[in-house]
Amino acid sequence: NAALAHYSPSNESSRKLSVDEMYLSDTGGQYLDGTTDITRTVHWGVPTPLQKEAYTRVLMGNIDLSRLVFPPNTAGRVVESFARRALWDVGLNYGHGTGHGIGNFLSVHEWPVGFQSNNVPLAAGMFTSIEPGYYRDGEFGIRIEDIALVVEAQTKSGEKPFLTFEVVSLVPYDRNLIDLSLLSPEQIRYLNAYYETIRARVGPELQRQQLEEAYRWLQRNTEP
Repeated sequence: NAALAHYSPSNESSRKLSVDEMYLSDTGGQYLDGTTDITRTVHWGVPTPLQKEAYTRVLMGNIDLSRLVFPPNTAGRVVESFARRALWDVGLNYGHGTGHGIGNFLSVHEWPVGFQSNNVPLAAGMFTSIEPGYYRDGEFGIRIEDIALVVEAQTKSGEKPFLTFEVVSLVPYDRNLIDLSLLSPEQIRYLNAYYETIRARVGPELQRQQLEEAYRWLQRNTEP
């Protein structure tokens, strides 16, 4: 079902879950202090080599765009291809946008921020999703979606502030689907730093709520 990028479940199409396929969960909630839109793809069994490579390349694109440093007043469409490059390298692509603005207790898709040609230039303080994917008709779908805040970047030159993204959604990626041999050292360092942030911010809250099973799951899934 996830091979359809915006599939909606129904009684007619639902079926039992198994450990032999991929699952895509596009989740979110609206709260007084903000709106969330987070997608993770998982496989509880043994993924095929294609599934594992496709997932890893989607993750590479997510990381490459998330860690990008770019000049102020850069339009989202100028940097959008960084999310696709790892897929393009092997002839893969996806047919939806790479991200959209996120409302603060407003719409999940909030105009005018994003990576389309008709979006405004990126500026510090904007929230956008970063969500590359890959879909194979009738077989499986992959999407990795995070919310990122546009922030000022520290650069060596000391010139007027450049910009980058700070990912604010704190959910581990599926280790079962990551082919580490495809990742660059920089991508692995980014991933480890992200996992340290998840542990530092989410771990104590799970312990405060006495959610020990969730805390142990978090520790396992954020190991270096």
